[in-house]
Amino acid sequence: MQSFHEVVQNDFESVNRLIIDQLHSDVALVENIGHYIVDAGGKRLRPLLVLLMANALNYKGQQHIDLAAIIEFIHTATLLHDDVVDVSSLRRGRPTANAEWGNAPSVLVGDFLYSRSFQMMVAIGNMDIMAILSDTTNIISEGEVQQLVNARNPDVTEDNYLTVIHKKTAALFEAACEIGAVIAGANAQQRAQARQIGYHLGVAFQLIDDALDYEGNAEELGKNVGDDLAEGKPTLPLIHAIANGTSEEAELVKQSIRDGDINKLQQIITIVQQRGGLEYTKECARNHAEKAQALIANLSATPYQSALADLTRFSVERSN
Repeated sequence: MQSFHEVVQNDFESVNRLIIDQLHSDVALVENIGHYIVDAGGKRLRPLLVLLMANALNYKGQQHIDLAAIIEFIHTATLLHDDVVDVSSLRRGRPTANAEWGNAPSVLVGDFLYSRSFQMMVAIGNMDIMAILSDTTNIISEGEVQQLVNARNPDVTEDNYLTVIHKKTAALFEAACEIGAVIAGANAQQRAQARQIGYHLGVAFQLIDDALDYEGNAEELGKNVGDDLAEGKPTLPLIHAIANGTSEEAELVKQSIRDGDINKLQQIITIVQQRGGLEYTKECARNHAEKAQALIANLSATPYQSALADLTRFSVERSN
């Protein structure tokens, strides 16, 4: 177990029990798909951030458990919807829910998880938290739509790409950190700092994800290598390769994005590596991780602060 899990192990086990309890439905298919996705595991970084931030700010109650489960439900709902939109067949090393049950059940169970998360929010009764999470789900939806608009467009700029990964990925990291601070009674400055930690950590995490799509392997990643290219996603490794490659290399990458074509994946990987696309993407990730680390250093020295720092390092050093 990673060190950042160990310090909140009891809390994390409580979150897992609550997730199972809240997956209950009178409709068997809802439970079947919900359990299938949740039982697949994953890193659970977003709920971990809630637990770590609340504890780092000396929270003594139990509602951070509920908030961590809420964050995981929102994230799981986005995964169900994403896999349908992206026509993905593999996630976390096994077939996606849409590959097993079809698109319609996956979308509808994603809706169930979204609505269950808001039922749980209402039970907590904190309007600040409801405002943060309702705004966040809206921002994530915007990011997903923008990514869809960007698909198969090789002229997407780096700024546009960064805006998308902020909305579709970092926004939930931001929310996880901020609601952990809110439930701990943080002041405005502490809330803003927590949110910034989540932002930089989330951007770093997604940048590494996008780099791994061109240098990982399916067994480690739990998904197919080259999925981003197959979906025509102009991610930072490709954007950098287009900007720094020869005209012939740039056109090959552009055409592969337009066509969503992985037939020349090995050539694309070679171009991305030779033109510094992977290293540039990783360097950008490291810069964001360093900014997160600097903010984490402002928190009181506790095992939870150290765990946040460890999690930040993990986000840029991981291989899956």
